[in-house]
Amino acid sequence: MDLDTDSSEEPAGSSPGPIGSLLRSLRKLLATAIAIGHTRLELLSTELQREIHQAAEVLLWAAVALLAAGISLFLLAILVVFIFWDTHRVLASIVVTAVFFAIAVTAALVLRAKIRNKPRLLSGTLTELAKDRASLAEKVRSGP
Repeated sequence: MDLDTDSSEEPAGSSPGPIGSLLRSLRKLLATAIAIGHTRLELLSTELQREIHQAAEVLLWAAVALLAAGISLFLLAILVVFIFWDTHRVLASIVVTAVFFAIAVTAALVLRAKIRNKPRLLSGTLTELAKDRASLAEKVRSGP
């Protein structure tokens, strides 16, 4: 009786046993999970870069628009007050102030609506991860 040989080894050419098949299946499952994770991380990275770029672009144009609009409205307000300086300067000042207040309220309402209706951050990545989870769960339930 030779103690150095492993009785679990199978001769070359014979079909693998259940343990070998299980290990191969586990390796394939792990490789698939790693590939899915890698793909999802690439998607996450791409989405984050796009979100950052889009946010920076929106902020830049918003700043330019606000600066130009603010200067324009201020100069227009001064012009209206100067036009009615001799006759109705107090009324002109009240009307200009009311217009500015209406613009501020409208802007606040639009901002609130935009914040409430914005899409969820990384929604594409989360959707794909949910699909992957469902697919893997289905494979586990159905077996090899």
